[in-house]
Amino acid sequence: MDQQSHTLTVTETALAFLEDARRRGELCQPLDWIPEVHHPIGSGEAVIPDALLYYRRGPADGDNGVMLRAFVEVDRATMGPERLAAKLPAYERLHRYVPAIPGRRPTLQDPVLEEWRRRYPLFPRVLFVLDGTGPAGVENRISALRAGAGLLAPSRFLHDVPILAAPLADLLHHDPDRRVHWTGPAYRQA
Repeated sequence: MDQQSHTLTVTETALAFLEDARRRGELCQPLDWIPEVHHPIGSGEAVIPDALLYYRRGPADGDNGVMLRAFVEVDRATMGPERLAAKLPAYERLHRYVPAIPGRRPTLQDPVLEEWRRRYPLFPRVLFVLDGTGPAGVENRISALRAGAGLLAPSRFLHDVPILAAPLADLLHHDPDRRVHWTGPAYRQA
């Protein structure tokens, strides 16, 4: 039942983004929410977010919008805050992971690039959607994410990649004054 509950919460999260885009006149369609996309990080390991989100900010009927991408991690408070924060090093590894290609040496004309650059022009944001706990639990989980980010090895990851956290309840608000603006400046930067 726990996996079913998680799947339902992930689906509810997807619907929140679809509805929000429609209300804003922006573009996010059902196929812009791709569950469990496999991203190798070497040694047989991979990062598999709950979903990869594509969201075009700006007018849905024009080409002047900005395409945003986010790795979405839906947390229903079924694991401890430290275990949630332990997901950050995997994303940092993905950010710097360059696959080894036997017999190939990088050149100036053909450098070896990070694996993620084959799929995305910019590394997607990392968005933690928090559910299953009250305001104190949300703050506790955000504090754990901040602490986890502080333990990462020095790299460009924290500079280049917005890491955000938002309660699912905030994403579901229809009140424009209370709605989470995850597409703009960071909301509750972890």
